[in-house]
Amino acid sequence: MDERRCRYCQKLFQPSKYQPRQMVCGDPACQRRHRADYHRQKIATDPEYREVCRDSPRKWRARHPDYWKRYRSDHPAVVERNRQQQQARDRRRRLRHLANNTSALDLKHSAAQVWLVGPGATYLANNNSAPAQIWVIEALPPRPVSSA
Repeated sequence: MDERRCRYCQKLFQPSKYQPRQMVCGDPACQRRHRADYHRQKIATDPEYREVCRDSPRKWRARHPDYWKRYRSDHPAVVERNRQQQQARDRRRRLRHLANNTSALDLKHSAAQVWLVGPGATYLANNNSAPAQIWVIEALPPRPVSSA
């Protein structure tokens, strides 16, 4: 039998004598890509297959309604990690919406400097406004010297 070149990794391979039309080598990565390509093509062209693929997870969730509730109670570290990641995504989304924000139209000049520090500061570009906690500390006038 002649050798063929794998369509994914381009390596030469011997096709199986049981599968003479084999176009992909036996490497697990190539087999995985081939299955994924077949699945995508089948979903695009076969309406019945597409419907079965869409309904299968729905049926599983209907048969296991409390799965995620139990999973979250059994894996609190994963829940906390997901919560932190979601908060970080939310912060990045809010900061992206602030970029090039010109909603502050009536600003008075101030001699003060504002420094934005922290992980979110790298996402701010040309911003005029940002959520912040600001402490204004006013200098007190000097006390009059008492001559007593």
